[in-house]
Amino acid sequence: MSCSKSTWPPRVVTVPGLHGSEGAHWQTWLERQFARSLRVEQADWNAPELVRWSQSVRDVIARERGPFVLAAHSFGCLATAHALQQAAYASEVVGVLLVAPASPEKFAFAGAFDARRLGIPSILIASETDPWMPLAGAREMAARLGSAFVNLGDAGHINTAAGFGPWPRAKYFVDTLAHCAAPLRFLEEATVCAVQAVV
Repeated sequence: MSCSKSTWPPRVVTVPGLHGSEGAHWQTWLERQFARSLRVEQADWNAPELVRWSQSVRDVIARERGPFVLAAHSFGCLATAHALQQAAYASEVVGVLLVAPASPEKFAFAGAFDARRLGIPSILIASETDPWMPLAGAREMAARLGSAFVNLGDAGHINTAAGFGPWPRAKYFVDTLAHCAAPLRFLEEATVCAVQAVV
């Protein structure tokens, strides 16, 4: 980190799930709310594979200039959490929003998923009527990842079909993660700059 190269606020990176996120999806809407936003693309949106999809997340983090807040949906949540298990890729990520994570059991064919503490401020949002993940499973995943847990109630899979196109609360959650990270980020930068000035 250099005191002359830092950028703030963080760039938003969306990580869609199975089949990607169409134009009416809240992730697409969210991208339009932030300058310099990015989307993780997959070679085949219809063939979820945990290792390959998580590598796509890492590729964006490695290729682009951070810091980043990741906003993932469905299987994209699993790919994101898996990608961040390697500290080198997590260093530029200051927050993670996980919305309607898919059940690892339903996607066991896509690779073994181990929910480990992220070590980054994160929020997991779940629904009581999500066909892809029981609420209890989402709550347990949030605990294992160390994420704040939000229950949206009767919200289906929190996608376009469930009425989640423009979704201001998603922007609010991303802003919250960025604001939580800001004081620590600026403290780190001030320390680096002070050390550089002495050297």
